Amino acid sequence: MKVTAVKTRIVGVGSMDITGLLAESLDRVPERSVIAITSKVVSLCEGRALPVSEYSKDELIEREADLFIPRSENKYGVYLAIKNNMLAPTAGIDESNTGGYYVLWPKDPQASANRCWEFIRSHFSVKHAGIIITDSTSSPMRLGVTGKSIASCGFCPMVSRIGHTDLFGKPLKQTRINMADALAASAVLVMGESDEQTPIAIIEDVPFVEFSDHAPTAEQLKAWSVEMEDDLYASFLMRMDWRKGQK
Repeated sequence: MKVTAVKTRIVGVGSMDITGLLAESLDRVPERSVIAITSKVVSLCEGRALPVSEYSKDELIEREADLFIPRSENKYGVYLAIKNNMLAPTAGIDESNTGGYYVLWPKDPQASANRCWEFIRSHFSVKHAGIIITDSTSSPMRLGVTGKSIASCGFCPMVSRIGHTDLFGKPLKQTRINMADALAASAVLVMGESDEQTPIAIIEDVPFVEFSDHAPTAEQLKAWSVEMEDDLYASFLMRMDWRKGQK
């Protein structure tokens, strides 16, 4: 696998369309490659940002979150939230590298991913390609952030190995590979977290990725996600005092 970060111009709020940024920043899109794009640059292109001087971050978090736990209940003064069926501290709202704005997640990350996928295939004349919209987030019991996929298009985000056997012929009963998050983690690592100015990455040489010739169906998207009550960690997730957001 080869992952290459792509430098772009500095994008202002609503200054250009995300497809225009892709067109001017990418010299090529190899067949059967995956393009990773940070959610922040997608949101900036879509105008999903509000001036820090005019808005309360707490109010925005409570508005954007599906569920949240107030900062007062956190040792570090951070809101814990669930948004789009993902654990997302601060509901994904960020203010780094924004020039004085709170940047929200794209309003509909899946629709944004689908549109970028359609554009990439048409503009660069490729049959098979993938799109991932990424964000950085922390993991329980670990310091530091890694990349996650908040939406993807053009490939199977989850690959099941159930029914396959291990080296000793033992049948696999639970093994599934979260392809979207694994690719997002590698892309975000290369794109960086500070002043790199590389919000796009090309992931090549991925024979293990199952590409698709259509945008994901509702059924396919549902198969990738797990409801809280069915999650492996439901025993403590369900015990948290979640409050409903104003979304």
